[in-house]
Formats: sequence, structure tokens, C-alpha cells
Amino acid sequence: MSSHGGTRAIVAALLANLGIAATKFVAWGFSGAVSMLAEGVHSLADSGNQILLLVGGKRAKRAATPAHPFGYGRERYFYAFIVSIILFTIGGVFSIYEGIDKLQHPHALELWWLPMLVLTVSIVLESLSLRTAVKESNPLRGTATWVQFVRRAKAPELPVVLLEDLAALLGLVFAFVGIGLTVITGNGVFDAVGTLLIGALLIAVAVILGIETKSLLVGEGARPEDTESIARIINASPNVTALIHMKSLYLGPDELLIAAKVGFVPTAKLADVARVIDDLEVAIREAVPVARVIYIEPDVVRPTRSTPPSTESIVVRGLD
Repeated sequence: MSSHGGTRAIVAALLANLGIAATKFVAWGFSGAVSMLAEGVHSLADSGNQILLLVGGKRAKRAATPAHPFGYGRERYFYAFIVSIILFTIGGVFSIYEGIDKLQHPHALELWWLPMLVLTVSIVLESLSLRTAVKESNPLRGTATWVQFVRRAKAPELPVVLLEDLAALLGLVFAFVGIGLTVITGNGVFDAVGTLLIGALLIAVAVILGIETKSLLVGEGARPEDTESIARIINASPNVTALIHMKSLYLGPDELLIAAKVGFVPTAKLADVARVIDDLEVAIREAVPVARVIYIEPDVVRPTRSTPPSTESIVVRGLD
């Protein structure tokens, strides 16, 4: 569901940005409004970003190979990270450069009504694109706040599109206000200030995206609620003496690896242990569907044996 919803949101944003970019460049050519040039480059960069996200989603579906036995799911994180870099370099830096240049060489606008018309239409189109991203994100977001959703989402496409659309909408408002004040006052400085605000906004969004996708690239574990659910399932088994420790890692947005060391009684037969492990895997997958790769190592808990360090908060059940 996350992949399908993310793809639909990306395509909607891509189509909107391509049309908006063309009209912005036309409006800049006729009016000379530097805010329109910055917004045109912004929309063009966003279009490239969305194409990269689509490429990453396609490449992530490749089958596992001996060189990559866990598949290519994390390519979606890599392409999302590239998106944040492009948004920063092309969108943010270019806008700030043009804004500074306009501050040094302000000039009056020609055909001021054209960029205002284009911005008005663009605001409507970007609002529709943002609405699509919000609609596709809501089923995955659940009861979490939007900040929590962006920070905790394992599928990078929807948070990226959400932040891009929000930045695009705010950028259009900055450009609209800047050009409007330039028309009213006849002072081109307001157009330059609007461009600088657009650049600062893009850099801020790029930094946020970079931080979040870097965390995914480095490797994130299961959500706390999923970790507790899995621990509860293992500890609830009457044949398990203790969950010694457990670690998890997202191999991709839709694939979670679980590795657990589980205690059994010393007299347990191998066939019984294998049956219990199979049952645990079935129960874990039912509770946490993304837990597709599960490794459970049977062990014996000894009173004098120290528990190996764990990177997750697991409540270990003692011997019965």
C-alpha cells in the first residue's frame, strides 16, 4: 500500500510540476521577475526529484542476487537522499544567488499581471498536488502527527513529496507577495527578498530530508510498538523460557529483518524446537506483516550466564 500510494503521489506531483515549470519560465521571460525564474528552477528541480524517486522505486524491486542477498530495497533510501541534495544545490543555492543579484541590480517589472496570473494558477495546482500527497499519507500516518510521520516513515517517497509540495506552495506565496509588493511600490527589492526566502525555504527542506534519509541509509530498526509486539509474541509461547535479546533492521521500506536469540529448556527435542520456531515466525508475520526475514536462534538460558548487550528495549522474561 505504501509503494502504490507513494507512486501515485509522485506521478501527480511530477505532472503538476512539469506544467507549472513551463508557465513560470514563460512568465519570467516576459516580465523579468526574478522570483519567477527561481520558482521555475524550483519546479524543474522538483520534477527531476520525482523522476529519481520513480527510478529508485523501480530499481528497489529487483530480485536478490548473491552479491546482494537481501535485495535492493534500500535503493529507495539512496535516491531519496540524492533528491535532498538536488533540492539543495539546484533549488536553494540558485534562488539565493539570483536573489542577491537582484538586490544589487533591482529593476522594475514588465507585464506584472502575467507572473501574478501564473502564480495564482500554480498555487491552485500545487494545492491539488499537496492534497493528493496528504490523502495517500493519511492511511499510513494513522494517529501520528505530521512531524512524527515524516520522522518515522520508512517509505521515503511520501514524506519527500509532502515536504516538496509544502515548500513549493510556500515558495509560490513568497513569490506572489514579493512581486505584489514590487508592483505596488515600484521597488524591485521586494522581488529579490521573495527570491531569497524561496532559497532559504528550499535549503531548510533539503536539510530536513537529508537528515531523515541519512538515518534510513545508515539503518533503522523496527518501530517501538512493533518491537514490543514481537517480544510479546515470543514471550507468550509456553515453550520459550526467555527472549534473550533481539535486533531488527529495515532492509527496505516494506521489508524488516528480525534476529532473535530465544531460550528453550535444555531437554527440548530438536523437532519440538523447530516446530516452535516455525509457529513463532507465522505469529510474528501476522502481527507485523513487514517482518519478512526472520532468524530465530535457539539457546539455553543459564543462571550464571550474562545476557548479551541489546540495542533495543526488550523485557526479558526469566526462567519459569
